[in-house]
Amino acid sequence: MARYLIGMTGASGSLYGVDFLKRCPGEKYLVMSDWARNVLFSETGLKPSDLEAHARRTFSDQDLAAPFASGSNRHDGFIIVPCSVSTVAKIAAGIADTLITRAAAVTLKERMRLIICVRETPLSSIALENCLKLSREGVTIMPVSPPMYRNPADLAQLVGGYSDKILGLLGEPSGEGWREGELE
Repeated sequence: MARYLIGMTGASGSLYGVDFLKRCPGEKYLVMSDWARNVLFSETGLKPSDLEAHARRTFSDQDLAAPFASGSNRHDGFIIVPCSVSTVAKIAAGIADTLITRAAAVTLKERMRLIICVRETPLSSIALENCLKLSREGVTIMPVSPPMYRNPADLAQLVGGYSDKILGLLGEPSGEGWREGELE
């Protein structure tokens, strides 16, 4: 069974993190920054405790003694959704002062999969350079840009289409691709 670490930062778009957490198969562990907790409530009315049923365990972002702060605890992917450009900058600079940034540093040094779902627009040249720096290290930079080719009828379908894109990158079952039926 795959093991995934899921991080949520204070960028807007907590619905994307919630949807991915609920739909991602396997053994899941959740880390939320303090701002992620605030944004979650302001955008969805949910509390972090409402997400606990979807994760094997939830860690505080301040817990630098958590198992994922060490490379001896392997995972199949660390997905940060949504990810603020501030968190991108810290990871790109090697600043590991929270569990999210420390786990990202460990993921990089151990050559495990890291997917960063940047949720800010427009992006400054500094943010773009930080994303490029991480991409050159093997990080998948995935701006929150949901696919429209399925003609989503509502917000849930729009958000779900983006979660499907993440699941596909992880090699997990995901929704139908663009014009996939024409492959038959």
